[in-house]
Parts: sequence; C-alpha cells; structure tokens
Amino acid sequence: MPLPPLPDDAVVLGASASSWREALRVAGGALVASGATTEPYTAAIVDMVEEHGPYIVISPGLAFAHARPGAAVLRDGLAVVTLAEPVAFGHPHNDPVRVVLGLAVAEVGTHLESIGEIANTFNDPTVTSRLASAASAAEVRAILGVASSGAAGAAGAAGAAGAAGAAGADS
Repeated sequence: MPLPPLPDDAVVLGASASSWREALRVAGGALVASGATTEPYTAAIVDMVEEHGPYIVISPGLAFAHARPGAAVLRDGLAVVTLAEPVAFGHPHNDPVRVVLGLAVAEVGTHLESIGEIANTFNDPTVTSRLASAASAAEVRAILGVASSGAAGAAGAAGAAGAAGAAGADS
C-alpha cells in the first residue's frame, strides 16, 4: 500500500517547538488541518508517548508520530513537520529530533502496511536530513515519493501554523 497523499496543509516547515509534546501537537495539528483527523487523535499521539516512552523516535533525528486507528481518524493521512531547532524526546540514541512524520490510518490492516512502507522509505539514511532541509511541500513530496491530494494549502497551512502556536501556549 502506498503512503497516503501529502497535501500542502499537512506540511509545516521550520516549526518552533520547545518540547516533544509541542512538536507532536504541531504534527497532529497538520493532520487535523488536512482533514485526516480530529483533535482527539493529536491527544492520542501524545498519550502514546507518555505511556510507552520515546519509541516513536525511530532513527536519528526522526520521530514517527502515530496512534491507533479509531473514531478520530477521518481518513488515511500523512503529515511532515520540520523543526527550526531540534527537540529531545528522551531517546537514548536517536535524539534530538528535527523531523516529525505524522501518520493516521483509518483501518487496522492498513496501519501495519503503512508503517512498513514508511520503514522502507527511511532505509535510505539521507531521507531525514533531506526532509529537514526541504524548502517546500513539493520538495517534501518528491523526497517521500508521495502525491498531493490536490487540496489547496495556503489557508490550511496558515491554520496549521496558527494551531501549532496555540498548542505551544499550553505545554
């Protein structure tokens, strides 16, 4: 199964985050802005890390933010957030994180397939650094080999950035 499309409003480049929770809220906000999830999915992502630790930091500089499929997932979705300054998640080997990849899948069966596809993408050790340096959503899509959903992103991207800033106020 290919990765879900990546609309412009699911890409946030150069985001500011002062903590891992805030970085996850930015990624969750991008999934919400793209129409893939609702706010409870963002909370579920944070809850997973609080419960299980920084297991989502899957390689140096990369966090793979996700939670279980459920009612808060409206459709399969992908989000990419690059951080202006790296953030520590508490992983002993892969901190600090510069790129947060958000994934939402609607069904359990596709959840595992999507995770496998992401693992294959990041077998190339240059992908994380190339994403961290990306200057546009189109460049991010090219690096990941994914399509845009065709959704216009200017208003959504501004909304995601605004939601991200608001999320930081409560961390």
